[in-house]
Amino acid sequence: MQQVLDNLTDLPTSTGADEIDIIFLKGIMENPIVRSLAKAHERLEDTKLEAVSENNVELLNDIIKDISPLEDEDKNVHELIGILKEPHFQSLLEAHDIVASKCYDSPPSSPEVNSSGNQIAPVDAIRMVGIHKRAGEPLGVTFKVENNNLVIARILHGGMIDRQGLLHVGDIIKEINGHDVGNNPKELQELLKSISGSVTLKILPSYKDTISPQQVFVKCHFDYNPFSDNLIPCKEAGLKFSKGEILHIVNREDSNWWQASHVKEGGSAGLIPSQFLEEKRKAFVRRDWDGPGQFCGTVTSKKKKKMMYLTTRNAVTSRKPREDEKDGHAYRFVSRTEMEGDIKAGRYLEHGEYEGNLYGTKIDSIHEVVMAGRTCILDVNPQALKVLRTAEFMPYVVFIAAPEFETLRAMHKAVVDAGITTKLLTDSDLKKTVDESARIMRAYNHYFDVTIVNDNLDKAFEKLQAAVHKLRTEQQWVPISWVY
Repeated sequence: MQQVLDNLTDLPTSTGADEIDIIFLKGIMENPIVRSLAKAHERLEDTKLEAVSENNVELLNDIIKDISPLEDEDKNVHELIGILKEPHFQSLLEAHDIVASKCYDSPPSSPEVNSSGNQIAPVDAIRMVGIHKRAGEPLGVTFKVENNNLVIARILHGGMIDRQGLLHVGDIIKEINGHDVGNNPKELQELLKSISGSVTLKILPSYKDTISPQQVFVKCHFDYNPFSDNLIPCKEAGLKFSKGEILHIVNREDSNWWQASHVKEGGSAGLIPSQFLEEKRKAFVRRDWDGPGQFCGTVTSKKKKKMMYLTTRNAVTSRKPREDEKDGHAYRFVSRTEMEGDIKAGRYLEHGEYEGNLYGTKIDSIHEVVMAGRTCILDVNPQALKVLRTAEFMPYVVFIAAPEFETLRAMHKAVVDAGITTKLLTDSDLKKTVDESARIMRAYNHYFDVTIVNDNLDKAFEKLQAAVHKLRTEQQWVPISWVY
């Protein structure tokens, strides 16, 4: 600052506008405020600012843990804990730790490194990547061995590495904090799990272009726990889900393991078995209903007289209306010849034969009810769901499942004792009902939107009402083929 003033004083004498400019400039430079700012700048240049620590978030958590027992006894402690738990305050400390952990010095020179094949990677291809993590915090990345190198196999969507965007699939990890990583993925995972604070990685980048993921959502048709799966490459990276949940598929590059996140709960993505892997796994598992057993559910009684889709064996025409029946009310009566013609033309959702007469549900009758602005309620054979669950009908499928055998027997006894029914069912009949319900559940549960176990008639009805109300008031997830 003083040197600048001296130079201005030593300038040759000038006249006119030039002299006025110099006087004006000297006046600014001699201003006390400007001099103070200049001195402060010089001091900052001479002093290298360094963070005292990089783990202030951990320190904060320890402080809160230590003083929490006194929170109810001292109002000052209560106020302090409230301040320390403020999201803005904690975010400030996290930002400080991240900045403090970064290395702003030039990375050390590295020798040439052999990449895959015979290609020699140039020196400038090596990169130093600095990250900051807490002990036990997952990075959201898995590794594999290629050509005796540890390579990033996948990066979990929403994880720490994915959010920072500093590493990519295919990058080769050479060193961590100056130590060679070797070629054992499990040892590397354990090492990264235990490290806290600043972590510096030396990598050989892959320079692969990142493909934007498609918006894919799936509905789960089974429960899944990664810690019970012997095939998953990393149990800690797995995503647990339950039947009926909606998942957002964020990555399908691996044919066996997709990355997904919960739509309702959000959070980071995790590994789930792909549709291909799950179908292949189930194909090699013996089905529990293929042979005898407690949970077989196979009905071994005589075949019922009602034969679905086998109408050519009987030539007797359909029955005429009874005295108390009116055409178009409970049934529409047509000749057998007309009905068989419509069946062949595919105009029936389902049809069958009982005691020499044909019965069925015509597809046009469903459309007529819908076009009239009314809700069409169907009680159909499970096989009809394959035809119904399409964009043409967009059904909401409710399965009323039978309760356990003992519960069903108690319910049947109660209605018989109350005189509601005179039809007596044997234990064998009740057992067949339970087994048939289990068989339908196993074979068709992926068609059901909701399953209600009828173990109490009043409660089952309330659940049905709640499901219908939810259907009318909330948005529903439907197959993409119904929309596009």
